[in-house]
Amino acid sequence: MTGSTSIGPGSPEATSRRGMLLAAAGLGTVGLGMALAAPREAEANAAEITVPPATDALSEFKVSVPQSAIDDLKRRLASTRWPERETVGDWSQGVPLPKAQALIAYWRDKYDWRRFEARINAFPQYRTRIDGVGIHFIHMRSPQQNALPIILTHGWPGSVAEFMEVIGPLSDPVRYGGRAEDAFHVVVPSLPGFAFSDKPVERGWDVNRIARAWATLMPRLGYERWVAQGGDWGAGVTHALAHQRPRGLIAAHVNWQFVFPEKLPENPTPAERKAIDRAALFANDQSGYFREQGTRPQTIGYPLADSAAGQALWIYEKFQAWTDNHGNPEDALSVDAMLDDISLYWFTNTAASSARIYWENTRAGKAGLSGGRIELPMAASVFPHEIFCPPKAWAEALWPNLFYWNEVDRGGHFAAFEQPKLFTEELRNAFRSRRG
Repeated sequence: MTGSTSIGPGSPEATSRRGMLLAAAGLGTVGLGMALAAPREAEANAAEITVPPATDALSEFKVSVPQSAIDDLKRRLASTRWPERETVGDWSQGVPLPKAQALIAYWRDKYDWRRFEARINAFPQYRTRIDGVGIHFIHMRSPQQNALPIILTHGWPGSVAEFMEVIGPLSDPVRYGGRAEDAFHVVVPSLPGFAFSDKPVERGWDVNRIARAWATLMPRLGYERWVAQGGDWGAGVTHALAHQRPRGLIAAHVNWQFVFPEKLPENPTPAERKAIDRAALFANDQSGYFREQGTRPQTIGYPLADSAAGQALWIYEKFQAWTDNHGNPEDALSVDAMLDDISLYWFTNTAASSARIYWENTRAGKAGLSGGRIELPMAASVFPHEIFCPPKAWAEALWPNLFYWNEVDRGGHFAAFEQPKLFTEELRNAFRSRRG
């Protein structure tokens, strides 16, 4: 527990997790919920992080994970029970045993969470309640008064950690060798059920409801004219925003484009055939996680909440499958960067709550390959190792106001994470015509 709030050992609050949560509410930082009366229960809860309740106000927020949670993580990693190794010589059965053991050993012995904690806390962070759910977000205002406000939305298994390298260059381009007129006021929220946003306690948080929350957040921050950007589920939210066209939203950019036609062409071009084949590969060989999280998020949540190694490898596999690499995820992302993201899931115990975004959108019919016709001005950057890369003609058929399309030469599904400089340039180039 951080801060100065004191709870006497004999008080009712000392044995109440609700009491501990209420005590943390006044701290403005992340707190730790532990049951003090029962050592076994306390040990089980040592990794469970709680956050102060949000209000309609904008409450400043800092991340401060208690040392006991870090110690608990290391104990769990040290006691990992391993299966036998795979019967193939590649990743076709999942993470190879030697790669898995190396990642867990590094997390246990070398990874420094405090480094990431200091890094994220260098950005202004807040929590505010929207539609009954506390939303955590980074809000980096530009020193340029006429900067264009932008909201960047991550997906799964991503987080705000994906954007650590782009927030500075987007908000203060001059400091990073760019032009003042390309500046953005940058807003980076955590999706509901992810990181330090609340875990919804009711059904209904699909991409449409999240989009409506973002449309509340931006005016709450004082922005009357703004743009949106997203990848993965963030692209789903951004497509939803583009359909809703809330007041103030003038354009949107996605690095994953949901523009598959309702009826596939009978004689596809080479570009169309490639997109169709890659979508089929994903559906047939790479979507087991999707089916599990889309049908039984609670069940998969149990092992991932209990096993730090399981949580790490559930995500690490996707970094290998979806990044632009030469066989190993470390070709595209540093081990520390991947563990920053993984650790956010672990410390906030959000395996189940984040998985529910698949369940919600599958049942809402929002998990398909086409976002339908969009009238809002749209922009897109296509990264070559995306899960599938649709041709421009498909986007032109559904987005009559497509104003920017660029196919870059490197990068994959986690565009900002893998290629922060290129991602930054793409947003500057895309939205240059939308300013003024």
